[in-house]
Amino acid sequence: MRNNYKTIKSSAIAEIIIEKSRFLAHTKRVETEEAAQDFINEIKSQHKNANHNCSAYLIGEHDNIQKANDDGEPSGTAGVPMLEVLKKQGLQDVVVVVTRYFGGIKLGGGGLIRAYGKSVTEGLSASGIVERRAHYVMKVAIDYTLLGKVENEVRASNFSLEEIKYAENVELYIYVDISQKEEFISWMTDLTSGQGEIEEIATEFVEFDK
Repeated sequence: MRNNYKTIKSSAIAEIIIEKSRFLAHTKRVETEEAAQDFINEIKSQHKNANHNCSAYLIGEHDNIQKANDDGEPSGTAGVPMLEVLKKQGLQDVVVVVTRYFGGIKLGGGGLIRAYGKSVTEGLSASGIVERRAHYVMKVAIDYTLLGKVENEVRASNFSLEEIKYAENVELYIYVDISQKEEFISWMTDLTSGQGEIEEIATEFVEFDK
């Protein structure tokens, strides 16, 4: 499982005009190649009258799935430059489709490379970038007499309190970065004088804006 990686925050559309040609960048977060292809086909269906719907995607921990498609533009002038922007940003699990409506003025190879690269950059800017960091969800069961002290200390710490459940004992659910698990257990043990029951119950990603 990946510990930390960067991806886009949300889907977005960004438009730029270059020499009367419209370039629309569509971005989406995806975790499978099937989802990427479905998105590409969806955009193609929405923009049937466009001259080109070029695409690129990176999927997986080590970018083990990566594809680029020029969709009729001269070879190497669209899909690959788009893919390179994703790589330079260090992103994972992202698909981007750039729709072009030709404006009547040819851009040449270099112009196309710059245009498609800029389109992707604008699309990513509209989407926003986040870092997803793996966290353990730690359950801490304590007596009600300890709740005030423990809750205040957790809220003042760099650990994130997700939820409190009130049952026979109080259960606090806390996000702990996987690199800080032992530190958290030691700290919580001291904080509760060994009276807290500490248990790792899940692993989830927490997102942080970049």
